[in-house]
Amino acid sequence: MALDQSALLNLLGDLKLTDVTDRIRVATETLYQELIDAEASAVIGATPFERSGDRTTYRNGTRPRTLSTTAGDLDLKIPKLRAGSFFPALLERRRRVDQALFAVVMEAYVHGVSTRKVDDLVKALGADTGISKSEVSRICAGLDAEVAQLRDRTLAVQDFPYVFLDATYCKARVGHRIVSQAMVVAVGVAADGRREVLGFDVGDSENEGFWTSFLRSLKARGLDGVKLVMSDAHTGLKKAIGTVFQGAGWQRCRVHFMRNVLAVVPKGSQEMVASIIRTIFAQPDREHIQKQFGDVTTMLGRSHPKVAAMLIDAQPDLLAFAGFPRRHWRQIWSTNPLERVNKEIKRRTDVVGVFPNAAALLRLAGSVLIEQHDEWEAGERRYFSEASMLELAIMNNPADTLDQAVILPELAAA
Repeated sequence: MALDQSALLNLLGDLKLTDVTDRIRVATETLYQELIDAEASAVIGATPFERSGDRTTYRNGTRPRTLSTTAGDLDLKIPKLRAGSFFPALLERRRRVDQALFAVVMEAYVHGVSTRKVDDLVKALGADTGISKSEVSRICAGLDAEVAQLRDRTLAVQDFPYVFLDATYCKARVGHRIVSQAMVVAVGVAADGRREVLGFDVGDSENEGFWTSFLRSLKARGLDGVKLVMSDAHTGLKKAIGTVFQGAGWQRCRVHFMRNVLAVVPKGSQEMVASIIRTIFAQPDREHIQKQFGDVTTMLGRSHPKVAAMLIDAQPDLLAFAGFPRRHWRQIWSTNPLERVNKEIKRRTDVVGVFPNAAALLRLAGSVLIEQHDEWEAGERRYFSEASMLELAIMNNPADTLDQAVILPELAAA
């Protein structure tokens, strides 16, 4: 239950705060924390240390959360639960992203790229009276620290058998020119079946040196156990994967490949060609996939020889998924799992239009990715079940099969 007015005044009096601003901030922080704790108690069905038959779970520590308000930055503690997840309705999940958008727009303003659109954006964000450069710097510094914390954290805690790579393109000023910059994102599926944002950067996605540097930065932070990397056929990426993740396979995104194929097919034949190619991915096992692939290339070789040649050339990379558990196929034969993440980045970056520099783009996109990472971390649902991830581990380590024999019947029944 929230503190009543007299209790709150007594608390402030005991603190002997002489600065009015500090008193308001502490009062606001206390009020917010009481409301969060009260909501957590309602979700759990009991207050801390209370014995109750309505209790559904137990508290398991807290995680810090800084909330920026007109009263100042509030240092709050969000309760964690032993089972399930909790996020207070009082706080907006996208608050950090909105703050990043505000910082980027203001940075553009102070860098002399002001337009009527930027002016309108500033007003829409509630800054009718403007904001000082020092305030912009303060906001940016806080966000940059959070983004850096996610980008630089260690990845050595567990293996990541699957890694998804994709790029979203945005406009930014580089020197005195406006150029297209790639916002590259790496998402991994850990050995326990959960997804994490592994890393992100801004650069030229068609440059082998950029990809090699980006992947090496992930490896330097402890990324290990990679068995398959999913991505589009960016120039130089396949070579970079072979250099940095020796022994890992590369799955070329089937969705992007299909777009490339249909680009060389007359419009009237596109649906027919697409339907024929899809039959390859509808097979029940690796042997049938290989047989159907041969039948499809033979069939298309007569009517669309260019398409057949593209399929034959891409065969090892297009069918790499077949060497992994059947239950994983739909999620690993394309980069579609990254689509929602990229759409959210694009939705936010489109508001800005042209970024004043690459750092501003990294700040805003990084804030979106922090929110997504937190959402996956707090969620109950895994991307792949523990049983199917164990199946993957056994496939990659046949010597362990006997040790896991007791679990194999569960895998077969799943």
